[in-house]
Amino acid sequence: MTDEVGIAIIGGTGFYKFLEDAEDVKLSTPYGEPSAPISIATVSGKRVAFLPRHGRNHDFLPSEVPYRANLWALKQLGVRQVVAFNTVGSLQPEYRKGDFVLVDQFVDRTTGRPDTFFSGDIGAHISSADPYCARLRETSAKALVGADATVHPSGTVVVIQGPRFSTRAESRWFSSQGWHLVNMTQYPEVVLARELELCYANLSYITDYDVAAAEVVGEESAEVVTHDGVLKAFSADSERVLDIVRRLVAAMPESAECGCQAALAGART
Repeated sequence: MTDEVGIAIIGGTGFYKFLEDAEDVKLSTPYGEPSAPISIATVSGKRVAFLPRHGRNHDFLPSEVPYRANLWALKQLGVRQVVAFNTVGSLQPEYRKGDFVLVDQFVDRTTGRPDTFFSGDIGAHISSADPYCARLRETSAKALVGADATVHPSGTVVVIQGPRFSTRAESRWFSSQGWHLVNMTQYPEVVLARELELCYANLSYITDYDVAAAEVVGEESAEVVTHDGVLKAFSADSERVLDIVRRLVAAMPESAECGCQAALAGART
């Protein structure tokens, strides 16, 4: 087994490889195998684990991702701080294609996904009032000052089941609620990290304007969102994304002391 690794990056759609000269570690968990072998390397002087959420060849649809195995495997490696990346669609005019968002709230619209490590008489009721690590979000926001990017310090994402994209009616509804972004994978990953008492922050990259773009976002020339379009948008900015990842890793402290580390205190039944 490799030396303990304290920091992890979880990559989303299009983000299947990040670390160069990495050591691959295959792990098994009580919840099966993670999406892919976990790559470990040194970035900015720190040991970092990288896990592609959908597998290395987009092997898992959003509802099929082994979220519990992924988070459990990272915990096994000694990870305490996680920065997760997602591609998202915008629902509001101030959130533009190419912007980044440090998400702070989610609305869950998924169904049937295993979303807890607890069951039966071994239970816990974690707080989800502020589901993303505030300390890590603040650290990330400071690290990205001066980066070649527009970074929104907060945003609410509505997480849909997928694999289909939204109808126009759904997109209009999401926007009318004041939600900022739409995505298929942020839930249950964020709450599973909290159950494992991991610090978890999310940096979302806006690749499109969902399907009601002309009406909601004001982009008359915007195309209806497609998977191919999302991949092309991400690929076009891949170097900028990698620069941002390196900035985040460099800014992350070795110590991860905050309330996330005691999320289960008083929560167990």
